[in-house]
Amino acid sequence: MSSPGDPDRPEDPGTSNLAEAYRKAGPYLGAVYSLVGAVGIFSALGYWLDQKMGNRTPWFLLLGLVLGMVGGFTGFFRTVLGMNTRTPK
Repeated sequence: MSSPGDPDRPEDPGTSNLAEAYRKAGPYLGAVYSLVGAVGIFSALGYWLDQKMGNRTPWFLLLGLVLGMVGGFTGFFRTVLGMNTRTPK
């Protein structure tokens, strides 16, 4: 028996097209938000470190941006590619 959040469940005839589209897009939107969040948090941390240490060249900001992008894109692609490789039951 399928749970209500199961992406493999058949469409509910009472569900509107917009609600069904949001249900299908939900995991992708979550992946995008985590990507943006990772870049934002790591770059803010790098900026804060540069300000705290008095650096003229923003090395920690650049490092934070790179780490945020690598981590964010890794999570993003794991989520997106993992959804496409699910096998139906």
